[in-house]
Amino acid sequence: MSVFRYRVRSPEGELREGVLEARDETEAVEQLRRTCAAVESLKRAPERRWGSLDLGEPLTVSARTLALTAGQLAVLLRAGLGVNRAAELLSRQSSDPWMARILKACAADTAAGEPLSRSMARHGGKIPPVFLETLRAGEESGTLEDALERLRVYYEKAHRSREKVRSALTYPILVLVLAAVVVGIVMTTLVPVMSGLFDGLGVALPLPTRILIGSSRALRKGWPLLLAAAGLGGGGLFVWGRSAVGGRVLSRVRLSLPVLGKVARSHMASQLALTLSALLGAGLPAARAVEIAARVLELPCVGEKLARGAAGLESGRALGETLAEVPELPSMLVEMAKVGEESGALESTLASIGGFYEEEATRAADRALALLEPMITVVLGLFVGFLVAAIYLPIFRMSEALSAGL
Repeated sequence: MSVFRYRVRSPEGELREGVLEARDETEAVEQLRRTCAAVESLKRAPERRWGSLDLGEPLTVSARTLALTAGQLAVLLRAGLGVNRAAELLSRQSSDPWMARILKACAADTAAGEPLSRSMARHGGKIPPVFLETLRAGEESGTLEDALERLRVYYEKAHRSREKVRSALTYPILVLVLAAVVVGIVMTTLVPVMSGLFDGLGVALPLPTRILIGSSRALRKGWPLLLAAAGLGGGGLFVWGRSAVGGRVLSRVRLSLPVLGKVARSHMASQLALTLSALLGAGLPAARAVEIAARVLELPCVGEKLARGAAGLESGRALGETLAEVPELPSMLVEMAKVGEESGALESTLASIGGFYEEEATRAADRALALLEPMITVVLGLFVGFLVAAIYLPIFRMSEALSAGL
């Protein structure tokens, strides 16, 4: 995906500027023409080179930082401060240096009459589209404080969801790391000593012992190569996964996994429902809301199908019908969207179903971890059993040989 800077005219004739992500210029123009009357300028943003990497800029913006920024701005604006004064005050109080720099630049821009959303889009390249578009909709409708409050609620939910998953994964990851350290110490220190002892016994070594000694020698001689291969393989997979093709393939793999697939599906449904609720509540049209939600979904194979269906919403098609064309979406989410449209309470219905799937994702993750912990125990037990057998079998053979000699 490439980043493009654009200048467009709205249907009301207002000049707008911002950034968007698209595969090429054709797709970028198609996205802009869905909501704008005319595209005046579209330029590909220069790619950042390694030599010009800003070490103070994060790879991603945390949900907690966005929730705090939105909440504090909403409080200050409701207290009667102007946007430039509120941004300047937060820039001095923010604990995030990167966000503080952005807010300081936004304070200067808004003091000169520039909208906050446009300034943030220019200075904060890593700020997600949901945040920027909700801000822009709040400014245009004169409900900026309400838009910021919606963003606070949205990103607080996202932060809580990630923290639950992170805390649940802490114990299994810690066990795996400790197990890897113990196995490394055993294979590089204990096994070589035992190998020297067995060589002096003068008996034929059993198969488990030969496998253990051979693995130890290979690990001690080839660990730099193994480490380099693991690093290159992990880095290559990461880069490939961020490409269009790799993202689609990996997202399909995530959805097809036996246990973790349900976790990914529930989390995706929660993210989609809550994002649509926040954007529609801010006043964005359904087509634009679906387009933005498709871009921020963590599963590109689902996001691309949603983006293709966004065009039909402009011609009056129902949101539920568009969602029904994406087979990866849970049927309950689709049905609840249809019910929300028919009852005129689409925003609250999506928020409710989003909260449901958030809890469902947490429960599915807990069940997956409940299965993972005994599996780790079994694997460690098998390794310990193999280690004991590999060490004691030669000793038993030597004892049998000595008994036969007597």
